[in-house]
Amino acid sequence: MLKQDITDAMKAAMKGGDKPRLAVIRLVMAAIKQREVDERIELDDSQVLAVLDKMVKQRRDSIQQYSDAGRDDLATQEQAEIDIIQDFMPEALGDDEIAAIIEAAISETGAESMRDMGKVMAIVKPKVQGRADVGKVSGLVKQKLG
Repeated sequence: MLKQDITDAMKAAMKGGDKPRLAVIRLVMAAIKQREVDERIELDDSQVLAVLDKMVKQRRDSIQQYSDAGRDDLATQEQAEIDIIQDFMPEALGDDEIAAIIEAAISETGAESMRDMGKVMAIVKPKVQGRADVGKVSGLVKQKLG
């Protein structure tokens, strides 16, 4: 289970004295625990991936803002956090794989126009979660249906 892998990595970082990695892993564990407490559930791997994906997206937004403000030191720190978080995420999908998933979803739903985008995204999103930028995938779906 992904949550157990993160816990094991936290223990390894503690034993190894890797304080920056430990700090990021603790942030990840806190975000997971917060969602579990809020929703009163035990998160499965796909839900943990959604939490990790959200954390990466937040950091990418921060990098953009820091870069615009000329704070490259903070942008570098955020990028380091992204790199650590992505250690727990599956390998990213290639453009061809994403296109194949979108095509399969469109044919499965029989989507013909933008009105059917919700149906297509309902099938595509779980398959690409944590492995591709969902915003980018959404744009590709719009292109196919538009």
